Amino acid sequence: MESKVSEGGLNVTLTIRLLMHGKEVGSIIGKKGETVKKMREESGARINISEGNCPERIVTITGPTDAIFKAFAMIAYKFEEDITNSMSNSTATSKPPVTLRLVVPASQCGSLIGKGGSKIKEIRESTGAQVQVAGDMLPNSTERAVTISGTPDAIIQCVKQICVVMLEAYAIQGQYAIPHPDQLTKLHQLAMQQTPFTPLGQTTPAFPGLDASPPASTHELTIPNDLIGCIIGRQGTKINEIRQMSGAQIKIANATEGSSERQITITGTPANISLAQYLINASSADPDPHGRNTFTA
Repeated sequence: MESKVSEGGLNVTLTIRLLMHGKEVGSIIGKKGETVKKMREESGARINISEGNCPERIVTITGPTDAIFKAFAMIAYKFEEDITNSMSNSTATSKPPVTLRLVVPASQCGSLIGKGGSKIKEIRESTGAQVQVAGDMLPNSTERAVTISGTPDAIIQCVKQICVVMLEAYAIQGQYAIPHPDQLTKLHQLAMQQTPFTPLGQTTPAFPGLDASPPASTHELTIPNDLIGCIIGRQGTKINEIRQMSGAQIKIANATEGSSERQITITGTPANISLAQYLINASSADPDPHGRNTFTA
């Protein structure tokens, strides 16, 4: 499976999120933002860092799989450099491993662990990295932390394998990765169960002969008021684009007096809903002058 991802045979766009302490975030940003700027330019990935004074921040990395791997490599090597520098002022003799914490939807953790722990064991053995999936979900979220430790090279190999698992989970569940329209046929080779989504402006199933109409269901999200603007877009352009791309019906409730949040109701197939959630999250994560944060559904 790895060759399909790492050699560009299946070039899809993924979003991977990392949980970082303030000191780690400072290292990634660098003086006057120079380090993160260089990472963005050299990897080709979008790297967004949540605002706020929380002890922990979310770093969102979005792009084609090869760009994501480059960004992860740069982050892993930067952290190793920080460890080396800190050891020069310390009496420690053994070098601690580089550690990254991914934020992964709980629905995908089963795929990552595998039956009886077989998949996570395989990843550990083939990459040499330590991988731990948290038993509990992160506070106020439906996601778990996945901690990866090891040398930068081991971490990069590990992230590649985790991306493959996410792509496979996407193929089955319609979650997390958004294929480029011209890559749908390749993705279909993985996704034999249902159409991932209907391409922009197309109302018929993307792949004739598939059951493209599983029962519709409804999902509700609560969004902070200050993020609604970037989800709706100017004169509703953004929300209309999300409706078209996802194929889902999306209703945004009116603002309630005294409430700092708005309710969004998404109706459609599980794949439609997953894609709509992803696009809403991506819209709210876009950098803008007001420094709005990413929300978690």
